[in-house]
Amino acid sequence: MQPSHDLFFVKLAGMQIVGVDFTSAPRRAKPITVAVGEADGAVLRIARVDSHAGWASYEDWLAQPGPWVGGFDFPFGLSRELVEHLGWPQTWAELVTHCATLERAELRTTFKAFCDARPVGNKFAHRVTDGPAGSSPSMKWVNPPVAYMFHEGTRRLLDAGVTVFGLHAGDPRRIALEAYPGLVARAVTRASYKSDERAKQTPERRAARERIVAALEDGTHPLGVRVVMKKALRRELIEDGTADWLDAVLCAVAAAWAVQRPNYGLPLQLDPVEGWTAGAMHEGIA
Repeated sequence: MQPSHDLFFVKLAGMQIVGVDFTSAPRRAKPITVAVGEADGAVLRIARVDSHAGWASYEDWLAQPGPWVGGFDFPFGLSRELVEHLGWPQTWAELVTHCATLERAELRTTFKAFCDARPVGNKFAHRVTDGPAGSSPSMKWVNPPVAYMFHEGTRRLLDAGVTVFGLHAGDPRRIALEAYPGLVARAVTRASYKSDERAKQTPERRAARERIVAALEDGTHPLGVRVVMKKALRRELIEDGTADWLDAVLCAVAAAWAVQRPNYGLPLQLDPVEGWTAGAMHEGIA
């Protein structure tokens, strides 16, 4: 069910890893945040965190030569149930191209009509990966608006010519994987750890971020990757109430976990319209 890719085991010292905390409306107050580091086995050294306050800056970065493997915090696919119901294309590139022709308002109207016709408690169509990843359905347009993130994020991966592993064969030196920072964060603490609203950036949320950072440094989380970083960066991960920097690092952790595994830890049979979240456990994972 997926494009032809050679299955391989990646275990290289100095493998460049990136983690991308994405937003569907980048701006100075809420940029796209990219953590950059290197992986050596189960150790990830974060060198820096970059910000892209507009599409042009982000697109320029995405188009630069690799090699890198990146974890991107937005859904790469839509529910097969939804796609089949709408009669949309059932291969990844064609689906992304079709969705890119739709305005955001049209996408929302289409998804809302689908939900309105369904019973209470079963409004949204979920991807298979949503369960093990603990993520929101990718057709959701509010709280969080991941449908818009899919809409804006996937088209730029396609335009940049990167390989979206298991879904689309592009540049083999730039490998994009879907990531979800909540997968690791919620395994460490169920407490809320972030808010974009300054009034809600409480000491309790700061304490939750501190617990997450400590678990990353110790490798005491489900993915087992140990993060090494400078003190100034560690302090920023804890003090940033939006947790944009922390989420970027969490996405990099998912990518660092993936490069240690055959097929990047993804299912061998991957639905070409749904995709899969790196680090979400499935049968046969090693």
